[in-house]
Amino acid sequence: MGERYTDATYGDSVAEIYDERILGPFEEDTADAVAFLEGLAGGGPALELGIGTGRVALPLAETGIEVHGIDASEAMVERLVAKPGGSELRVSVGSFADFSLEPRFSLIYLVFNTFFGLLTQAEQVSCFEAVARHLTPDGVFAMQAFVPDVTRFDAHNQRVSVESVDVDQVTLETSSHDPFAQRTDSQTVIIRDGSVRLYPVRIRYAYVSELDLMARIAGLTLRERWSDWHRSSYPSRGWTHISVWTPATS
Repeated sequence: MGERYTDATYGDSVAEIYDERILGPFEEDTADAVAFLEGLAGGGPALELGIGTGRVALPLAETGIEVHGIDASEAMVERLVAKPGGSELRVSVGSFADFSLEPRFSLIYLVFNTFFGLLTQAEQVSCFEAVARHLTPDGVFAMQAFVPDVTRFDAHNQRVSVESVDVDQVTLETSSHDPFAQRTDSQTVIIRDGSVRLYPVRIRYAYVSELDLMARIAGLTLRERWSDWHRSSYPSRGWTHISVWTPATS
């Protein structure tokens, strides 16, 4: 991907098809996430890091919670604002590796592995520290993310998988893995009507124990951890976790 990849690259490239690819297939996950987060918010306000097109933020706002957001991609935010209720959310365009907002929040959250869009450990620690500064004393920080599984990659640290095959379209995922930097560079490849579209994403994954250490550095402590929004026991075969941290003094 070279040095052209920035915080906004993924969102800018995928904004035009994001809702088509995500809203329907993740409808159940969205409803479960909103129910879980509404319970944590305690009436709000709430801040979503990587708010995107508002998949979770908009239905969460419909529950009566005041929702704020940060996203690096103007293209994603434009699509959010164009939706019913989108212009009522207070959204900042920029990186959530570090941020300074006036409100303090009872809930700050990330969903769908968004935290891993921060590409260095330093940026990820900085995010935890910024979150800690913006939480109320009894506030919580919630994260949905995958549990790293390096066995997904072959002996050459590569992976090619078929997402879907339709009559007029083939969708592939291709990835290269750097186990030392804990980073993957991926492309979703959509072949349709003789054309090829590429949607790049670069992530720096973190192990669950590493996330807890980042939280500790920022003055947060783990309150609860589950395998899904239904509070199923962790760990599980699903290779995901919902982690909730709170200020250590609360």
